[in-house]
Amino acid sequence: MKHSTQVSDSLGLGLLLTLSGGFMDAYSYLFRGKVFANAQTGNILLLGINIFEGQWENTIKYLIPVIAFSIGIAIADIVRRKLKERKSIHWRQIAIVTEAMILLLVGFLPQELNLVANSLISLVCGLQIESFKKIRGLGAATTMCVGNLRYATEWLCEYAYTKNQDAIEKGWLYLAVILFFVFGAIIGSICIKYLGQYSIFICSMILIVGFISMFYDKEKIMQSKQE
Repeated sequence: MKHSTQVSDSLGLGLLLTLSGGFMDAYSYLFRGKVFANAQTGNILLLGINIFEGQWENTIKYLIPVIAFSIGIAIADIVRRKLKERKSIHWRQIAIVTEAMILLLVGFLPQELNLVANSLISLVCGLQIESFKKIRGLGAATTMCVGNLRYATEWLCEYAYTKNQDAIEKGWLYLAVILFFVFGAIIGSICIKYLGQYSIFICSMILIVGFISMFYDKEKIMQSKQE
């Protein structure tokens, strides 16, 4: 499989972001009132059901995170357009450190402010899914699994018929991404049990590690080009 030299779509960073994606979804669902921070399909479904049932308080509970998710996507697009030519720091690094800072804020919000907390987490997920769209040159999502599961199955079926080694590598990559999402959810669940609302700080730390790793990966790419 041909690997991209883009710092932002390295395998290590992609798996870290996927780990954080699973963590955030577990945190918002288990600790913040059973709202999906990442999978807006679930929120939109529950939004429709609550509108039909006239449950207006719950309608707001699911509507605001969907709007926040869209705002996160828009912010990422604006940052990309404004800062993509900057040499000293990549615009995606600005996005990831912003995510980490927002999650730190979420950790200080009591459960009485779950709507605010879930909206901020959804905004972070919107930022992340728009900023990091690929892993090793392949389109992949780090905050949800439906598309990744589809691509994993397609590539594994391709290998079953053609025995193409590239196809099996791509299939395994998508399966690894899904597995790390599950790991993130498991780690999030464990942290919630012992740390409660402050467990989201762990997710923030994961993103900071990703931010730092982008400097390291950039240095490696520059060295390989010189060689």
